[in-house]
Amino acid sequence: MAEPVALLALAIDAAIGWPAALYARIGHPVGGFAALIQACERGWNRAAHPEFARRAAGVATVLLLLLVAGGGGLAVQYALASALGGWAWPAIALLAAPGLAQRSLYDHVVPVAHALEAGDLPAAREAVGRIVGRDTAALDEAGISRAAIESLAESFCDGVAAPLFWLVLLGLPGIWAYKTINTADSLIGHREARWRAFGWAAARTDDLANWVPARIAGLAVCIVGIGGFPTMWRDAHKHASPNAGWPEAAMAGVLGLKLAGPVAYDGAMHDKPWIGEGRPDARAADIRRALGIYVRACLLLWLVAGGLAWAR
Repeated sequence: MAEPVALLALAIDAAIGWPAALYARIGHPVGGFAALIQACERGWNRAAHPEFARRAAGVATVLLLLLVAGGGGLAVQYALASALGGWAWPAIALLAAPGLAQRSLYDHVVPVAHALEAGDLPAAREAVGRIVGRDTAALDEAGISRAAIESLAESFCDGVAAPLFWLVLLGLPGIWAYKTINTADSLIGHREARWRAFGWAAARTDDLANWVPARIAGLAVCIVGIGGFPTMWRDAHKHASPNAGWPEAAMAGVLGLKLAGPVAYDGAMHDKPWIGEGRPDARAADIRRALGIYVRACLLLWLVAGGLAWAR
């Protein structure tokens, strides 16, 4: 797809993101995907159905999502190209920009650092609770800081590298097909009994869609952080996800921290392995360092997108 679209979409997202006033008025496009996913789950994921039927319903859900998001994106892109010809790409970039989350991710992590720097642990727990799924009520400064850094690293793939990758590769249908699959994985791609069979297709499709971008994200973190390669290569596989461990292990290596480790979800402690060999006592200053690495990694992707545009 036209590389100038990717570069302009990155710039639009960094400059304005998805304004709060717009969100309050019409929500976000991902909300429409979420509504469709939840409707499919309510209608097709019946506990009385056998596992194979629920898995088949999950496959049908994924196919429907790809048809709606990918097919809709393709139709819009074709219509713009037909109407505007060579001037279609700025409009396509404008429609692609909401699929990126550079600014949103930064804006969600910064308040965690602010609260910790002010010594306000309750506010820090509340802020980090908006971006992680784990229990936060008992987290100390180190636990809050690790949670924020882990979310920042993992979301660099989901929110920036992966949608950008699919935008460059397949244009508007690529980025919105990715976003709907990633949303489905977040909502139904779980291992609990309710979703295990129905969400299987969403989880496996998301794994496939993130396979290359996750490794690009990890590599970008290592490049801009000038290090982290040994930790990424050694520890990426320790994460339960086949993809999330790459940027997270890279960030752990660059910062000299231990990330992950034992964590509680819904009151139950999960004994996750540590990622990285550094110190486990992360602090607000480490969140600031991680944000700096994140910004530089995003800028590296800007350079790549600009290089591709120049090459064309």
